[in-house]
Amino acid sequence: MRYLEPLLVAVGVCGIFGLWEAMVAGGIINARIAPPPSTIAPMLVELLGRANVIRSLGVTLYEVAVAFLISVPVGFFIGFTLAEMPGLGAVFRPVVNFLFGVPKSIFLPIFILIFGVGIEQKIAFGVFTTVFVLILGGISAVESVPRELVTVARAYGANRLQVVREIYLPAMAPVLLESARLGMIFNITAVLLAEIYGARDGIGYRIAGWGESLQMPQLYAALAIVATLAIAVNELLQQLETRLGAWRQRPA
Repeated sequence: MRYLEPLLVAVGVCGIFGLWEAMVAGGIINARIAPPPSTIAPMLVELLGRANVIRSLGVTLYEVAVAFLISVPVGFFIGFTLAEMPGLGAVFRPVVNFLFGVPKSIFLPIFILIFGVGIEQKIAFGVFTTVFVLILGGISAVESVPRELVTVARAYGANRLQVVREIYLPAMAPVLLESARLGMIFNITAVLLAEIYGARDGIGYRIAGWGESLQMPQLYAALAIVATLAIAVNELLQQLETRLGAWRQRPA
């Protein structure tokens, strides 16, 4: 049964590609705007063989990884602090909620003015976009911890460090991982947007160039590479989330 879902997904994807190919062949879709999969697939293989494309992909992966590694501890620490200190939370949570709801793309020109168009700007914008997701995730994780467990632990003499290690972290782990997974999606989107808007290298920079010069097979092939990597990272984090969240399904 567990193999049925991937099979259905594969059949669905193949069906979409087949329909796409047929619509291009029938003239329903303009091949200049949306080239058929039979054209994109060889181009994808060709791009993966180009040293400059691999280098650009490496730049993007580096920016995404560094931004994520900075955002996770910072965002979760701020979220934990705001949830555990009601006075501080009452002041800053409305600000966090407001900034979370504002499209981050409107701040991108400011980041370019401050950091230029180098790697630092992509990392900074990735952190700025991602950290609010993780702050709210940290707050939700703290609020998901049964308060009676904390009360009992303190009644038995557990200090704050023991409460955090033995109560908070195990209970919060599934929520934190779910927030990290969502944060990674925002992170990848932010880095690519920053590269498309203004960069010297990166796969987003390549995508922008191919789009401006109407090299559509290269554009679609690059999008396929990015989508595949994003799905792979998302699936990895989802598997970790499922493993750590299994305790919730255990019978009492």
